[in-house]
Amino acid sequence: MEAPASTRQLKVAREIQKDLAEIIRAKGMAAFDGAMVSVTEVRISPDLSVAKVFVSIFPSAKSDAVMGLLEENVRALRGELGRKVGKQLRIVPELVFLSDGSLDYAEHIDELLKK
Repeated sequence: MEAPASTRQLKVAREIQKDLAEIIRAKGMAAFDGAMVSVTEVRISPDLSVAKVFVSIFPSAKSDAVMGLLEENVRALRGELGRKVGKQLRIVPELVFLSDGSLDYAEHIDELLKK
């Protein structure tokens, strides 16, 4: 089990979440195959070197395609993030994109309730 995040980790994670959400929104839906991409959560390692970025993708049918695009563009996204947080952080963390399945889960529960 992971140790609880420190205040610094939480602050850095929040800042990265805000900045990445802004970067992705600025690129627009066209850059992501017409899908809406939201950064739902960021968890950062204790040494601030790796950030797990949870993204929610709508419609979920495009999830695999969008995750592929994010992986292909991870260096460019990290570079843009570096320009935004360069003043606050010594190193820009490696970005690991993970799909946030909570929307799918909510959709599934909704379907079950309708039955």
